[in-house]
Amino acid sequence: MEYRGIEADPVSASLRGRCPRCGEGRLFSGFITVAPRCQACGLDYKFADSGDGPAVFVILLAGFVVVGLALWTEIHYEPPMWLHMLVFLPLTLVVCLGLLRPMKGIMIGLQYKNRAEEGRRAE
Repeated sequence: MEYRGIEADPVSASLRGRCPRCGEGRLFSGFITVAPRCQACGLDYKFADSGDGPAVFVILLAGFVVVGLALWTEIHYEPPMWLHMLVFLPLTLVVCLGLLRPMKGIMIGLQYKNRAEEGRRAE
């Protein structure tokens, strides 16, 4: 199927959870489950395999932010350990879940933009 519509910026469209080609259809059918295809332009999302990339970036970013805040809090206020757990465990969960879907969208948008595919041996 040849698409003749206006193409959207793949990275910004997929960051918003939209199709990297048209920017209209939904990219996800669940929280982080990629839809089979775009409802608007018919783009098949079989190419979209972000693997563990988004999770790795989220862990690195969330770890930097949450551990930095926990260390700063410990140095300045010296709260008891139960208070650290009460504040920073839910914060870790919120930051990780909040970043996972946009990060997966960015990775898929970059795959589309750069026409990245699974590596294959030349025949």
